[in-house]
Amino acid sequence: MADRRLQVFYTVAKQLSFTKAADILYMTQPAVTFQVKQLEEHFNTRLFERSHGKISMTPVGDLVLGYAERILALTGEMEARVGELTGQVTGPLMIGASTTIAEYQLPRILGEFKERFPQVQARLTVANSETVAAKVADHSLDVGLIEAPSHNPNLTTLACCEDELVMICAPSHALASRSGVSALDIAEQPYVSREHGSGTREVVDDFFKSNGVNPDDLNIEMELGSREAIKGAVEANLGVAIMSASTVTKEIQLGTLVAVPLNPRLTRQLSMVFAPEKFRSKLLDAFISFVENKFQQCNVEIVSMKRPAKGRSR
Repeated sequence: MADRRLQVFYTVAKQLSFTKAADILYMTQPAVTFQVKQLEEHFNTRLFERSHGKISMTPVGDLVLGYAERILALTGEMEARVGELTGQVTGPLMIGASTTIAEYQLPRILGEFKERFPQVQARLTVANSETVAAKVADHSLDVGLIEAPSHNPNLTTLACCEDELVMICAPSHALASRSGVSALDIAEQPYVSREHGSGTREVVDDFFKSNGVNPDDLNIEMELGSREAIKGAVEANLGVAIMSASTVTKEIQLGTLVAVPLNPRLTRQLSMVFAPEKFRSKLLDAFISFVENKFQQCNVEIVSMKRPAKGRSR
């Protein structure tokens, strides 16, 4: 119900990018530029400074942003309150998820949630854990599902599901027949790593530090932001990697990869984050409760998925 120009301006201001705003709003970049230009014409002043492909806020833009945040928050609260009075769980739900969760856990959960609440328009943003948490903190997203606890003090973090990480290697690799591997064992091998900002990278770096290995001393063959690319590199015997056991089930069954348990065992909590000061609509409450219940069920499924990996590695 809020002025569309204001919604577009708010998104551009938060991202400081017309391109990123267009992606979030499912609009073309020219359409986003047009909406902002209309708002600038309405106020008869510039809201953004544009220079060398970058934008920044003008003093008037900063002022308008403050009002826009309050107006959009009140609009969202009003629509949610009206929906609650009519007994409906409806409206848009902006969800962010790290790649592991988005690819392996979330699709079925979202499908079942949509079946229960067909009037909900769920929109999913996939990024690494750090980016998702940042978008939840600035209210670009309603809720985020990430692979590591958020360090942002402005977010509430709920642990949802335990996930075990294992070392993966090619079947012909020297470590493939081991019943377990230590951080020192891995440090002696060419290593394929996730990128900085990844929840998996953060958890794995902590594992190395707590077991006497400086992550900077690893023999990193390459850093990749794609899980499939990492699996491909390991299958080609370019190095070993550490990944969630739930993400390599198919490859273990096909025999293209071997999973070896870490010693000591490495687990992490998949977490849900949201901004506590943001209005908790009936829709958001319903989604948070639904995800918590579904992830508790996934705990049992993930344990069963890990067993073939351990069996093959012996």
